[in-house]
Amino acid sequence: MQFLAKAGLAAMLTAGTLAGTVVPAAAQFNITIGDPDREPPRDYRRPPPGFEGRRPRGCDPRLAEDLARDYGFRRPRVVDITPRRVIVQGWTRRGPDEMSFGNVRGCPALRRGY
Repeated sequence: MQFLAKAGLAAMLTAGTLAGTVVPAAAQFNITIGDPDREPPRDYRRPPPGFEGRRPRGCDPRLAEDLARDYGFRRPRVVDITPRRVIVQGWTRRGPDEMSFGNVRGCPALRRGY
């Protein structure tokens, strides 16, 4: 009975060792569909060429933080930017507070607190 237990344990250890060596070999397998010499897809996160000189449209996050500081916020930071709003959180005399600015040039103040 002990012989069968030891043989079973040895078989499980061998199977585990073989399974560990098969996985890295499978990770080196690549499949290419289509033309491999084609240029990579365009990275839409970067601005197009010639865009560097233009100012971005909308509210600049640094300007929103400066305006919130002018409204009395301490340690203001931009927490969210949506197509319509720039939301800044910071500390006032009453504690943590939040302020929204319009996401257009000049960052007009929309709302203070919730």
